[in-house]
Amino acid sequence: MPPSEPARRSAQSEFSAALINPDLPPPVGVSGPRGKGARKRFAVYRNTVTVTRIDALADIFPAVQRLVGADFFRGMARIYLAQEPPVSAVLFEYGQGLAAFLERFEPVSELPYLPDVSRLERAWLDAFHAADADPLAPAALGAVPAEDLGDLTFTPHPAARMVRSRTAAVSIFSASREQRPLETIRPLEPEDGLITRPAHEVQVRLLPPGAADFFKALMTGATLAEAATLALGRQPGFDLPAAISAMLEAGIFSACSLSPAKTEHPQ
Repeated sequence: MPPSEPARRSAQSEFSAALINPDLPPPVGVSGPRGKGARKRFAVYRNTVTVTRIDALADIFPAVQRLVGADFFRGMARIYLAQEPPVSAVLFEYGQGLAAFLERFEPVSELPYLPDVSRLERAWLDAFHAADADPLAPAALGAVPAEDLGDLTFTPHPAARMVRSRTAAVSIFSASREQRPLETIRPLEPEDGLITRPAHEVQVRLLPPGAADFFKALMTGATLAEAATLALGRQPGFDLPAAISAMLEAGIFSACSLSPAKTEHPQ
């Protein structure tokens, strides 16, 4: 007679807990050949699974690993995996909570940019795996009458991401991934990063002042006029034409349309 659903879930939970905690014995029912004990065999399996997950984290966060060193990263990854075991069997989904972990992990407290570097790396991978869509063509924007441009709203491209940082995370991320020296970077200077995938290649851009406010507003449903007003209010030197040109080049959006208010109440 097959086990009940609660019993099956309990057995799975016990197995998962033992798999990440070396202090726990092998789960009930796990045995070696001829019913012999399986502690050593299970320990080997546990270590193999842990190493595979650490390797996956190293592949996802290569800049973080370079910044702290491979040995330190692997030791830190073991602690992270013990505290926050994976909730998915898909390897590339590991590490969703690494940035929050780094913010409270005392040994890296002197590297305040590290959490946002990890956010950029996570966003890079998420953009890589995002759904395909054609970027908004400049011709689509050019076809809109000038008097209606301010009432346009935009559909974000599935791969578009943004990371706002209180540190120079974008410059540090780029230099680390390209293995360039970090000495010329001012680490505590705030930066905003835009992650997009035009032409199927993930790109990370350092945004000029005001651009993050503008793009974020558009990505959350503001009209072009509303987003421009917000950006100019927060950054009087904001260059609106340059931002529109950059958003088309970067492929942040996949479509545009007149706002519902405009279509419901035409002039």
